[in-house]
Amino acid sequence: MRFYSDSLPAAADLYGDIEPAPKVRYRDYAPGLLVAVLASLASAYLAEHYHAPLTLMALLVGLALNFLSGDKRLLPGLAFASRTLLRVGIVLVGARVTLAQIAGLGWVALLAILVIVAAAMGSGVLASRKFGFGAAFGALAGGAVAICGASAAMALATVLGEKRINQAQLALVLVGISAMSAATMVLYPILCHHLGFDDRQAGFVLGAAIHDVAQSLGAGYSFSQAAGQNAAIVKLTRVALLAPALAATSYFFPGEEGKRANPLKLPWFVAGFFILAAINSTGVVPAQVGDGATALATGLLVCAVTATGIRSPMQTLLQSGPKPLLTILIASLVALVLACLTAGFLLR
Repeated sequence: MRFYSDSLPAAADLYGDIEPAPKVRYRDYAPGLLVAVLASLASAYLAEHYHAPLTLMALLVGLALNFLSGDKRLLPGLAFASRTLLRVGIVLVGARVTLAQIAGLGWVALLAILVIVAAAMGSGVLASRKFGFGAAFGALAGGAVAICGASAAMALATVLGEKRINQAQLALVLVGISAMSAATMVLYPILCHHLGFDDRQAGFVLGAAIHDVAQSLGAGYSFSQAAGQNAAIVKLTRVALLAPALAATSYFFPGEEGKRANPLKLPWFVAGFFILAAINSTGVVPAQVGDGATALATGLLVCAVTATGIRSPMQTLLQSGPKPLLTILIASLVALVLACLTAGFLLR
C-alpha cells in the first residue's frame, strides 16, 4: 500500500473515510517535523520583526517551501504536524476561556454573539453555494469568520475531512482570513470612532466582528484599555463556541455516507476543549499554567498551519480565482453589520 494517494493531497481525516493511516516508525516523523518546526520559528521571527500576523507569516513561509512536499521522507512528519499537533492545539485553546467571563457579558450580548456566529456561518454556506463551491467550503470559510479565524478553519477542516475540503481550499481560506483579519484590525477601530461608540460598544464590535484573537485584542486595546478588556471577553466567548460549532459541523457533514453523526459523540479534541475550559473555569489552574498552555496552543497551531502550507497543491490554489475570497468577505460583512447593530441599539 502506498503512503498517500497520488490524486489527493494528504490531510486530517477524522472519520477515516479516505484510507487508513499508514504505519510508520516513530523516527519517520522526525524529518517532516523538523522542517515544520524550523519553518515555524522562521515565521515567528518574520512576524515579530515586521509586525505582521503570525498565522499569515506561517502560511506564507509554508507555501514558499511547498516544493518540499514532493519529498516522501517528509510526508509522515508533515501529516503529523497538520493533524495531531493541530488537534492538541485545539484542546489547549480551551485554556483561554472561563465560564465566568462569558456570563459577565449579560444575556443580551450572549444572545447577540450566538446570532452573529450562526449568521456568519450561514451566510458563508449560502454564498459558497451561490458561487458553486458547495456547502462544505462555505462552512469552512463562514466558520473561520464566525469563531476565531485560522484556528477555527484548521479545526473545521479536520472535521469536514479531505473528501470535502482539500488542502488548496484550506490554504486559500487561511490566506484570506489572515489578510482580512489584519485589515480589520486597522479599519474597525476607525469605524467605531466614526460611529461614536463608547468603550463597551466598541469592545463588543471589535470582539464580535474581527476574525483572529490577536487582531481582535489588538484592535480593542488600540481603541482604549476598557474596550480592549471587553473585546477580549467577547472574543473568548466566540472561541468557546468552537466546540459546539465543530459538533454541529460533524452532525451536518457526517463521516459515513447516508448516516448522521451522533451529536453526543464528539471527537476527542472537541471533548478535550470542553474539559479544559471547565477546569480553567474553576480557578484552580495557576495563571502561569494557563499562560503556558495558551502559548503552547499558539505554537502548535502555527506549526500545523506551516505544515498545511507546505503540503498545499499550489497549482489548484492558483487556479481558484477571487470567488472563494468573496465568500469570506460576505460572511465578514454580515458579522460586522450585526455587531454594529447590536452595539448601536442594544448596548446603549
